[in-house]
Amino acid sequence: MSSLRRTDLLALSNLRNDGRKPNEIRRMTVQMSPLTNSSGTNGSALVQMGLTSVLCAVVGPIECARRSDELTDRALLEVNVRTAPFAPSSGDRRTANPSTDRRIIEQSSLIQNALEASLMLHLFPKTRIILDITVLADDGGRLCAAINAATCALVDAGLPMKDLVCSCSAGLVTGTGSTADGLEDIELMDLNQKEVSSYSNEASAVYMPVATMPQRGTVVLAQCESRLSSVDVFEKVLNAAMEGCQMVFNVMEACIRERTSKLLAAKMGNASV
Repeated sequence: MSSLRRTDLLALSNLRNDGRKPNEIRRMTVQMSPLTNSSGTNGSALVQMGLTSVLCAVVGPIECARRSDELTDRALLEVNVRTAPFAPSSGDRRTANPSTDRRIIEQSSLIQNALEASLMLHLFPKTRIILDITVLADDGGRLCAAINAATCALVDAGLPMKDLVCSCSAGLVTGTGSTADGLEDIELMDLNQKEVSSYSNEASAVYMPVATMPQRGTVVLAQCESRLSSVDVFEKVLNAAMEGCQMVFNVMEACIRERTSKLLAAKMGNASV
């Protein structure tokens, strides 16, 4: 009997290339305060989603370097995204310039807009808050991982927020099953780099990173560069992404509560941080 490859076994079991079901996100871990305050940061967080790893450090609120940068009614939020030379899974070791790379500039703007919807910047007028985001490993979904890391870092810094900003991607691909109208479309949550690359050549494939405030039921980011055939397709992908954001919220909430309980125990003298 001929031996089956791993990919064949996964396909027969209707599983994805990493063994997940279509409605499962990758294994997610959150580490609060990986950087000490002696490094000049007010808060930090390390988020891993599968093989994608992002580190975020928060500095501020601090005074603006120039008076012309001050905003009288709110704080100025600066987002700096950098990619480590060893981060891309493709093996490309070229260093991207954050000030000229179009993709990094676009993602910095998207992260800033998503977080400004939740941060209470009006409490800190004439100041600035700096987010330094470093992509340590990129296996797909680095925008979502960066937003999640920035949210956890802001919570670690003690900055007031209306709600946690949680991000997850979703996609729609043509499956192997058949219906009366043809092949069945399958919604996928939290796509990795291999899935994004393999489905990018399909005309009907859709990929959409989404960020939400789950407790408020508000969508703060939905970016789609694919051509959508109908509104129903958009609703399917958006609903799948929002379900993924809820799963991300559950993980982040549990990690934040665990971190808070440790700080309270240390304050009472029952533990050390």
